[in-house]
Amino acid sequence: MDLKLKDKVALVTGGSRGIGAAIALELGRQGARVALTCSSRVDAAEKIAAQIKQAGSRAMVIQADVSDFQKTQETVGAVVAELGGLHALICNAGVAWDGVIWKMSEEQWDKVINTNLKGYFNYNRAASGIFKDNKYGKIVNIASINGLRGKFAQVNYSASKGGIIAMSKALAKELGKFNVNVNVVAPGMVMTEMAKKIPEEFLNKAINETVLGRVAEPADVADVVAFLCSDRSRHVTGEVIKVDGGQYI
Repeated sequence: MDLKLKDKVALVTGGSRGIGAAIALELGRQGARVALTCSSRVDAAEKIAAQIKQAGSRAMVIQADVSDFQKTQETVGAVVAELGGLHALICNAGVAWDGVIWKMSEEQWDKVINTNLKGYFNYNRAASGIFKDNKYGKIVNIASINGLRGKFAQVNYSASKGGIIAMSKALAKELGKFNVNVNVVAPGMVMTEMAKKIPEEFLNKAINETVLGRVAEPADVADVVAFLCSDRSRHVTGEVIKVDGGQYI
């Protein structure tokens, strides 16, 4: 399906691997000019950018800590200057640092909240001004079904993802009159590099929770995100779309 993204510029945080890489690649295949951020894996991000360029689109990589407020403003400015604007923001960068709450350290809590929630605030804030002035924009925030249902030993992660969902709904109300769509994609278990390292019993438990009998591939999430970045989704805002094979239900 041609989503008509050829004249669009998209910024994807955490674009060096997994879901973020799949999103960046799909947007590039659909014709968008794509900027990817990464915190450390610059070589991996550059490989994704090279694939986007091979597909006929432009791409750039910026190394940045999403929790750094000032760096975020600079990053968004650099994308606009280099790629000629900004039409879609996809916040995906995140971390998990699990533990039951009676053993969770302050560092565990702060690291996850600062990356997952503050990081999304930083980029949503920076992009919103541009979208508001241009009377156009698409924001897609990647959360998790665990932000809806909670997860054992993930108080910090669940809180951050739940906060992203609430923030996105509020932002959809603020930006709607400026023709800006704000939506959330909430994956269940996705077969990323990280997921392949978890114990088999936990992976099987996730599979058994689904009604389709499988976990998602990163491309399954990317396809939904690409739709939300296109004008085919022009009347969809404030929604939380689960991509989980029925794992939540």
